Amino acid sequence: PRYRPDWASLDARPLPAWFDQAKVGVFVHWGVFSVPAWGSEWFWWHWQGLHDAAYERFVRRRFPPGTTYAEFAPLFTAHDFQPRQWAQLFQRAGARYVVLTTKHHEGFTNWGSPVSWNWNSVDTGPRRDLVGELGEALRESNLRYGLYHSLMEWFNPLYLADKQTDFKTQSFVLKKIMPELYDLVLKYKPDLIWSDGDWEAPDSYWNSTSFLAWLYNDSPVKDTVVVNDRWGRGCSCRHGGFYNCADKYRPGTLPDHKWEMCSSLDKLSWGYRSSMSLAEVMDEMSMIEELVQTVSLGGNYLLNVGPTKEGVIAPIFQERLLALGRWLDTNGEAIYESQPWRVQMENTTDTVWYTSKGPVVFALFLLWPRDSVLHLSSPIPSPDTQVTLLGFAGTLQWQKHPGEGMLITLPYMLPSPLPPQSGWAVKLEGVK
Repeated sequence: PRYRPDWASLDARPLPAWFDQAKVGVFVHWGVFSVPAWGSEWFWWHWQGLHDAAYERFVRRRFPPGTTYAEFAPLFTAHDFQPRQWAQLFQRAGARYVVLTTKHHEGFTNWGSPVSWNWNSVDTGPRRDLVGELGEALRESNLRYGLYHSLMEWFNPLYLADKQTDFKTQSFVLKKIMPELYDLVLKYKPDLIWSDGDWEAPDSYWNSTSFLAWLYNDSPVKDTVVVNDRWGRGCSCRHGGFYNCADKYRPGTLPDHKWEMCSSLDKLSWGYRSSMSLAEVMDEMSMIEELVQTVSLGGNYLLNVGPTKEGVIAPIFQERLLALGRWLDTNGEAIYESQPWRVQMENTTDTVWYTSKGPVVFALFLLWPRDSVLHLSSPIPSPDTQVTLLGFAGTLQWQKHPGEGMLITLPYMLPSPLPPQSGWAVKLEGVK
């Protein structure tokens, strides 16, 4: 059946299965904002949209008088960008898909957009097709490729003119946005389109439904492509493919629609900041906690890094990504291709979360119990119940709890001055 350009029809499209099975992705925020590398990726807006005094002071101190934002573009060199290294890092991090910013709200495109003359990575700055190069490397590593794309551009004269008419005119959409979206899809055949920058205007202004109908009916990726929910004011959490709802969104209970939680290793920004301190970087425990809670509630986890203007992913980000990968090497069986179980978390504590695969149940616990005995009140054991700890050989002893559930005797942990790493998973077979 062909999809009509209306939400009732588009929302009925089944989400391609790969996305729910993937569970883990890496997000990359990279652009001209990586040059000042200060405050956040909204640098231009804070500086010249809001005239924030701190940003004005920063530019006065660091750059010659009269500097414009456009003059940052040649300094966005990507000299050290090695797409294959990035792809290997993301693969070792356990990611199954990667989402790159093709264009943020600043309007600079990381590929040679035919409608972004001289404000793109091929005409200036890197003089390279960043979108294409990374795509090639990711596909060699068997990773799915997602493209982040902002609909709005803060200072684009065409956009500002449409805004003046209260979005009754659409010259920005017809001359800039739609040509770019079609170009991205036809040129790079993405597995995912991560739309953003939609909130100022309704979807009718953006022509979102006609674009999505083409994407689902006639595009080269019509059967595999996945999109999010940011396609116009009021669409978020209501229309589109999977839901993002809001940045760093955390539902308290199991949503009835596929969703994704995007989070950033730098707690204060999505783009790279040269002044970032260690205390502002998410630690390993928080990262694993977010992943476990997200997947138990049926979500995907998209973890962001902001590379430098040269194209380097800071060693601390690499270290965190590799730690996530090591954890997934051991516990991935409880994460990838899993489904939410009938209970998502133990009601007595938010440190035990559940996932399932068919009849098998996984209990993921974030804190090692003091006496090395894990009490699970939700599973109902049977005489045939078998318990194993992922990453540990052999089966574990367990007994029925006099109240409800079961008590599992975990392996003895050697005493250590450091708390053990965070997050383990027991696999329960033969429980209800």
